[in-house]
Amino acid sequence: MSRRNAIVSAIALLVSMTSMPLAPNPARAQAPPPQAPAPAPAQTAPPPYGMPITLEAAKQIMAAAEAEAEKNKWPVVIVILDSGGNVVMLHRRDDAQLGAISTAEGKARTALQFKRPTKLLDEVISAGGGGLRYLALKDVVPLEGGMPITIDGKIVGAIGVSGVLSTQDTQVARAGIDAVAK
Repeated sequence: MSRRNAIVSAIALLVSMTSMPLAPNPARAQAPPPQAPAPAPAQTAPPPYGMPITLEAAKQIMAAAEAEAEKNKWPVVIVILDSGGNVVMLHRRDDAQLGAISTAEGKARTALQFKRPTKLLDEVISAGGGGLRYLALKDVVPLEGGMPITIDGKIVGAIGVSGVLSTQDTQVARAGIDAVAK
């Protein structure tokens, strides 16, 4: 047999072997059919925007947030925005890093624009996949530490805190919001 005929025969044998049905696999035959993914839980709509936060309410929130930061000796920047995204108050505690000023304002602005705590965006991005698209959005600070301020069922502003660990930033923001939730 010529070399060419031997190669053609070998290729034909390989092709015929790959098209042969395999012996039945009992484990495979008993596998249940794939299930459709469970539907995502229904999301509740975020509250609507309301009138801008009053200076008095902003002062209450700021005082409680500062008290939490002082209690823990955390050098943070705390920013409160109104529902239109305007700065109502900004306090920089002693020894807070300068970069925390713009970061705190960005966290507050992001929470206000998305009507959600920035922790949710942080988690979506950390999960990877499609959540990474949020990184392409302009002026979004998807770091934990920003929260919308809701009074009487309406978003009246947002608070952003930066300067320590993100979970600690949120702790300070939460303390401030809880002051008006009582």
